[in-house]
Amino acid sequence: MTHRALIGLLLGAGFAVCVALIVYAALSRPRCDQPARWRLPVQASGRQWLVAGAAGVLVGAVTGWPVAGLLTLVGVLALPRLLGPDREAAARTARLEAVAVWAEMLRDTLSAAAGLEQAILATAPVAPLALREETARLATRIEQGAPLGVALRVFADEVDEATCDMVTAALVMAAESQARQLATLLGQLAAATREQVTMRLKTEASRGRVRTSVRVITCTTLGMAAGLVVLNRPYLDPYTSAEGQLVLALVGSLFALAYGWLMKIATLEEEPRVLKGAPSAPREVVAG
Repeated sequence: MTHRALIGLLLGAGFAVCVALIVYAALSRPRCDQPARWRLPVQASGRQWLVAGAAGVLVGAVTGWPVAGLLTLVGVLALPRLLGPDREAAARTARLEAVAVWAEMLRDTLSAAAGLEQAILATAPVAPLALREETARLATRIEQGAPLGVALRVFADEVDEATCDMVTAALVMAAESQARQLATLLGQLAAATREQVTMRLKTEASRGRVRTSVRVITCTTLGMAAGLVVLNRPYLDPYTSAEGQLVLALVGSLFALAYGWLMKIATLEEEPRVLKGAPSAPREVVAG
């Protein structure tokens, strides 16, 4: 067996192992005690994995380059998240604004001499849409007799937002320790949350310019590569050899490293939660 044939065999075996691992990861289910986010290398659904796998196989078959197929699979999975709109950040910003509005609603209701439970029950049906499902479940637990402190802690875990933890912690203190001036505290927390929303919007605007630059660079690079494959294939003949595939793998790895770095610096680090790991409510209450 020649040196080139051996390298080609190793590349083909590596590609087959990668495909097998991807299929296994897409079809396997996480254990109950294992966080779902560790199930797949990237946050993608089974359909996205299927599309990415089909695209990788197609590109590999057209070009005859196993490495090109593997790079295509990774690109189809990762690039939409980097180049498309950051829906996760937008959802978190909307959730923050909803927390501020709900805190103001609670403040105004408490100012009308209503109790805390009555204020929660009154504001839950009219809470902002980004928070209405969680507040509705909170109201249901309260109506079913769950202790207010436990119901609030479960609510904080469902929202899973550090800023909401601050508001919920104030409510828990008021429910369990009879804290005074809760309405004033809620107003201050709402104002601080709105300032945080404003800061996030400014950050998103600056990140938008970076994303535009990345889109231009990526589209130019991919367009040039596709043009060479279609219009000037002899120019790419050196990549057909085993050494060429190794060079292509090195270049693709450098691009993947650069894009991964861009995704890291474009991701906002969330503040640590203060109510993480709330005690569970009674089973029949949570089910409600």
